[in-house]
Amino acid sequence: MFAPYASEDVFLRESTMVAKVIGERFDAKQRVLHLVNHATSADTLPWATPLNLQRAIAALGQRMDRENDLLVVYLTSHGARDHQLAATNGPLSVPWLTPEELRKALDDAGIRHRVVAISACYSGGWIEPMANDDTLVMTAADATHTSYGCGRLSELTYFGRAMFDEELRKTHSFETAFAAAVPVIKQREIEAGKEDGFSNPQISVGEKIRPLLDQLAQRLDAAGK
Repeated sequence: MFAPYASEDVFLRESTMVAKVIGERFDAKQRVLHLVNHATSADTLPWATPLNLQRAIAALGQRMDRENDLLVVYLTSHGARDHQLAATNGPLSVPWLTPEELRKALDDAGIRHRVVAISACYSGGWIEPMANDDTLVMTAADATHTSYGCGRLSELTYFGRAMFDEELRKTHSFETAFAAAVPVIKQREIEAGKEDGFSNPQISVGEKIRPLLDQLAQRLDAAGK
């Protein structure tokens, strides 16, 4: 979990919620790393910087079974039109994260099976850099639209709430949860009066990762997780 924008509480709340859902629903308790920039967690959690993310991914790559294990990466922050992920941790200056940096970190670590979700405006720009046969990528918006729910008064982003806090609690399939979450997000954006068009969340599912994800969902369904 990577939440690099310290100035707004929503990203801390959202990354904490997603960490809990992944831990509980996917039998991953004690195997979740939470990188956050926030005043309340400065002494308890590692900071969300591109370097710390690279180091965390490298460490996970050394410990996991690269041929059989799955890594889930969740990023939540503001997104820029050039598809960088915004970062703050005042009074320090934190570099923003690019999709190319994340892709390189995963490649360098030799991590094969990946689920990457980005909750940010313009996050559809991460699809092409991240996509391959062994990766599922989900984004809160397409490459040219904003997403909703990242303001100071928000409890969770619209994408994080619908996808992880609601739909993924009902299924172990990321694809099924995404398909159910999209119309929910659209209706909520209509009701909120979003003026710049539907965020249009995106998904890309590699052909080689789909069977692994299906097997995982079936195993967790059978175990009643």
